[in-house]
Amino acid sequence: MKHPTRRTFNTALAGALAGAAGLPAFAADDAANYPSRPITIVVGFAPGGPTDIVARVVATKLSQAWGQPVVVDNKPGAGSNIGTEQVVRAAPDGYTLLVETIANATNMSVYKNLKYDTKRDLVPIVQFMAAPSVLVVNPKLPAKNLKELIALAKAEPGKLNYASTGVGGSPHLAGEMLKMRAGIDIVHIPYKGAGPALNDLLAGNVSMGFMTALGLVPYLESGRLRAIAIASPKRSPEMPDVPTMEDAGLPRFWVLSWNGLAAPAKTPKAIVEKLNREVNRILALPDVKKQLQSLGGDPVGGTPEEFASFVNSEIQTWSAVVQSAGFALE
Repeated sequence: MKHPTRRTFNTALAGALAGAAGLPAFAADDAANYPSRPITIVVGFAPGGPTDIVARVVATKLSQAWGQPVVVDNKPGAGSNIGTEQVVRAAPDGYTLLVETIANATNMSVYKNLKYDTKRDLVPIVQFMAAPSVLVVNPKLPAKNLKELIALAKAEPGKLNYASTGVGGSPHLAGEMLKMRAGIDIVHIPYKGAGPALNDLLAGNVSMGFMTALGLVPYLESGRLRAIAIASPKRSPEMPDVPTMEDAGLPRFWVLSWNGLAAPAKTPKAIVEKLNREVNRILALPDVKKQLQSLGGDPVGGTPEEFASFVNSEIQTWSAVVQSAGFALE
């Protein structure tokens, strides 16, 4: 009869103790051997959008570095909730990951019957990027800056309107935050996506809207749109003459389309840290920086703790906006 080695005994003992504590059993060297099989990164949106593109950039680099397939699995629907639910139910072993986005912060307040809790059921790993939104108006509107826009809205309550990509999305909530912070009454006009919203804004069918910086510069330079302010902590190098919302008079008014990597809760810390280190290395690569900037954003990186703190602050910010707006989705 073959006697068990000390390594076998220790591994079995570790598994038994973890099982007794109600935790997943992992061998002591799991992180060192990770990944030993394919990884799936779930994206809660359709292929082709910025979130999907970022996921595929990172997945390709991870696969090249680690010699294992890293597959992007698109699970669109319900504001990314379908994909998120799949990940929170997965084994916390580092092989099923999520591209966490601003939707995972806003959905905490927007949806009444959410089947997951972003803070409880996900562990943030690292932030990929952040793309600021810009408050733009149709040039037919006489307001040249934020002060004039607010004065115009106050003079004619309910007359001005703003476009969004749909109820509960960040452009909608940005408009609601403007109403709350500036004390104005403007009407929400939801569209089915960014394209239709932009087209009606260009045509003058709506007064204003919060749009991501990507692709706006040609419209601003041609005079087809007028930028009022950028909703970020700093000005954009692509539009240096556009003030921040704080410069224009509304402090800490930030609307950033962001994304990053997250895993199911209870994923071993060593695996989280290994992923964090590798993704930070990837985000620093010149070709990756260029790709992310082409999407209108900047690479962020940082520690898991920094990403967690940022996500928590976003949840708090948008919870207050949703409560002020007084709406919820099923």
